[in-house]
Amino acid sequence: MTAELVRGQNHPLSQARLEIRVSADKPIVAGAALSDEHGKVHGAEWVAHPGTPTLPGLEVSRQAAADHRLAVDLGAMPEAVHRISVLLALPTGVAGPVRFGGLAAPFVAVTGLDGSEVASYTITGLEAESAVVALELYRRQGAWKVRAVGQGYAGGLAELLADQGMPEAHTLAGSINEAVVQGLARSVPAPPRTADGDRTRQTAAPAPGPDQGGTASQGAVPPQPPTSPYGAQGPGQPTSPYGAQGAQQGSTDPSGATQPSTPTAGGPVDYSHPSRQTTAPPPPPPIAPPAQPGQPQQPVAGDATGWSMDERLYNQVWGMFEDLARSMAAYRSAVDFAESRMEKELDQVLSDPRSRIGGQGDAAREAARAKHAQLVDQAQAVLDRDLAQLAAEADVVEPALPPAYARWDNPVWHGYRVPMEIPMALRLGDLHLPEAPQVSIPMLVRLPLERGLWIDSGRAGTIDGSYTDSHEVKRLAMDTAVAVAARLLAVYPAREFTVHVIDPAGSGGQALVPLVQSGVLAAPPAVGAAGVADVLARLTQRVDLVQMAVRGGAPDALPPGFDTAEQLLIVNDFPHGFDDRAVTQLRYLADEGPAVGVHLMMVADREEASGYGPLLDPLWRSLMRLTPVPDDHLADPWVGHAWTYEPSLVPAGSQVLQQVLQQVSAARTKYT
Repeated sequence: MTAELVRGQNHPLSQARLEIRVSADKPIVAGAALSDEHGKVHGAEWVAHPGTPTLPGLEVSRQAAADHRLAVDLGAMPEAVHRISVLLALPTGVAGPVRFGGLAAPFVAVTGLDGSEVASYTITGLEAESAVVALELYRRQGAWKVRAVGQGYAGGLAELLADQGMPEAHTLAGSINEAVVQGLARSVPAPPRTADGDRTRQTAAPAPGPDQGGTASQGAVPPQPPTSPYGAQGPGQPTSPYGAQGAQQGSTDPSGATQPSTPTAGGPVDYSHPSRQTTAPPPPPPIAPPAQPGQPQQPVAGDATGWSMDERLYNQVWGMFEDLARSMAAYRSAVDFAESRMEKELDQVLSDPRSRIGGQGDAAREAARAKHAQLVDQAQAVLDRDLAQLAAEADVVEPALPPAYARWDNPVWHGYRVPMEIPMALRLGDLHLPEAPQVSIPMLVRLPLERGLWIDSGRAGTIDGSYTDSHEVKRLAMDTAVAVAARLLAVYPAREFTVHVIDPAGSGGQALVPLVQSGVLAAPPAVGAAGVADVLARLTQRVDLVQMAVRGGAPDALPPGFDTAEQLLIVNDFPHGFDDRAVTQLRYLADEGPAVGVHLMMVADREEASGYGPLLDPLWRSLMRLTPVPDDHLADPWVGHAWTYEPSLVPAGSQVLQQVLQQVSAARTKYT
């Protein structure tokens, strides 16, 4: 039975391996401090945080998120550790709230690995505090207990760490915040959350795994669309609860809808559909035959909740992504536990002189290794089972994906027609983990884009440790940019998406041929310093005009003939052709543009641009980095795995890109 704790109350813990689950209204930093029997934290090596996420018997998330799962193995805790304090803090240096009083009360639960809840605590009464000790696990007479603490600190993480007796608390707090900023720059966008804090996912497995919680989602709150600067009620896109979308303008209300910086006259607009007043409908009944007893259910495409098949597939893809992350986290945790247990048993053998006589020592060592092998084999068997189920689900889901979610080699593109509505999301590539390359998950981001893209054209290493030729990487980077731009043009209705290109030296001419020849660009690629200045001036002016209209409460007061389409600017070979003014304008577009429909895609080598020094650091942090070759540079918002990203490129020799762009061009001409 779950113990619902109040501040100061404690509860015994009967399990050694636990998870601490944290749910918050907005992205927060989660960490843990280890202290001795006197409550003293002896140094930075006693604190687990995003920069140092793993300590003996403890692992925390590598980045800020609205949901966290901290893994704790009390049996692997060093003897000197008598207390584990769970720390929560609001990140600094990124957009977001500055005090807990402006958020819904954070919720913390201690659970077993099977998802069964042992104790929970809702941290109420916080006001000006920006950091809090949520709860603590502590030893008492040889047993472990959990206590609800809820001690807040208005001075933030530095004050909290100092109160824990941490030497150089301000230095450590600064390094934690820097790690969080870097983590946001490399994170994968996360899916929306349901009303009860769980994700819109209904797994096809007959029973939950040891790390999947054990309960099914009962329904989702329908996503609310962001306010359009033109007053249109486009398709929905709630803000990502994990902050992975980067810098945004305005604020986010509790429903997840992004609101403009200044409310329009007449109060906030209710964007909820009149027929969507309750929770989302249940998924359609499976069309596959029921599973035999003891066998997993056959996967079905679109078995998640949602209002349409596209929304159900979107939620199913993100459910697969989360399932794979959880399964791999459980496997790695089990292997780590097996290794730590074997090391502990071997240390005990070596520390006892009697075991060194005769064959006792050898027998003990063999027993420890055999137990280790047994535990690893058990973990591998569970992982293989989960991977087989996910692979079977991927085989069913991939062919059913709509064009916006599908690979370029998917037959769905052969029946492509220009859509009448904007889809929920867009596929930017694929993600997989090193232990499971056979299971590839589509990487989907919500539309409209809330964060620009940076296609890295610098010297790139491959997964096997070799390096790709620099000229080849630059070519692949432009191919990636063109493929993404073509996909954006294809999934928007006719004349609702406009693409501009800056190519100062003309080095991207070959890759840009499909866009140029099809006539889908707003104008020929801009070349030279004059072309750069002209395009940036026009887009900067556009951002200013729309911002003034929105802030003035008159989105219909834009000049006659104003192009209300979403705008994408592709910048190739940066910083060639850019002076200081142009760089400033580029930063302005990256920061202010997404909120008013102007998006940035940079094809650039970070090393070549380093000459600008720290001036460009905010720009790089505000963009999502993608690579033209497989690279493990993205992290998930749950357990911080390093995922290998593979770009979505058109197969060699395929004409699908040209055929799709021809249809887009024809539709644009028709509606001119």
